[in-house]
Amino acid sequence: MNFLAHIYLSGQDEELIIGNFIADSVKGKNYLNYPEGIRKGIILHRAIDYYTDTHPIVKQSTSRLFETYGHYNGVIVDILYDHFLAANWYHYSHIPLDEYVGTFYDLLQNNLEILPKNVQQFLPYMIRDNWLLSYASIKGIGKILHQMNERTNRVSNMNSAVVELEAHYEEFENEFTSFFEELQLFTRKKIKTL
Repeated sequence: MNFLAHIYLSGQDEELIIGNFIADSVKGKNYLNYPEGIRKGIILHRAIDYYTDTHPIVKQSTSRLFETYGHYNGVIVDILYDHFLAANWYHYSHIPLDEYVGTFYDLLQNNLEILPKNVQQFLPYMIRDNWLLSYASIKGIGKILHQMNERTNRVSNMNSAVVELEAHYEEFENEFTSFFEELQLFTRKKIKTL
């Protein structure tokens, strides 16, 4: 799962949200350097990633992309799944998406000093281009995939994945919907054990 899903799955706990968001930038046992609530968010993120990467429905989605994108298929599916979460946001939250992401950006800006340096560096671009809100449109996903392709020196060809999204939209959406229902149950149980 990508940024939006990780944030959403954290519920209302601000430290859990921050930890879940920054987790990819916190390697190994470095999570122990953070306050307890943020540590729990990092642990939750890692559990969500493992659950996602090993789930048969997600494997079905990634297999559709493997021939063209190789090991980048998982990263692409994470982004595509965030698209379906954003595009169908009204099914998951009574708070409008633009309001939800605005509150999230405020949370990060109010806690800037605790964010890892690389997160502090990309945050202004994330806010300026409103990445999370842009996930709701295919055009926005295309832009995100293009930016990620640039970060891989164009080796991944991720910018072309919008073609697969459009060609297999219904299959990806059905897979996301089924998987996300199970992921929400998993996450609620996991949070209780943290």
